[in-house]
Amino acid sequence: MDKNAQAVASFMKGMASPHRLLILCELAMGEKSVKELIEATGLAQTSMSQHLSKLKDEKIVTFRRDHRTLFYRINNDAVLKIMDVFYHEFCEEKESKK
Repeated sequence: MDKNAQAVASFMKGMASPHRLLILCELAMGEKSVKELIEATGLAQTSMSQHLSKLKDEKIVTFRRDHRTLFYRINNDAVLKIMDVFYHEFCEEKESKK
């Protein structure tokens, strides 16, 4: 149990950044190039590289290369489920209380 708890804590640290959550929100909609991610999030190239590296290290995202362009996507079904919950709980417009 302790080993699993350590693995989950490490996994969650990989997601525990507002910038990485923005990246994951974009990737939850599908594969995107680094350029598309930079445009969507407003992050600088160096910052984007650092965040994508952390997400890769935690095996949260993977990438493919098409010539000189890198395309990233979420590589973990659990992350897709988590992002779906986050979207419905925090991003979706809630009906006004009557």
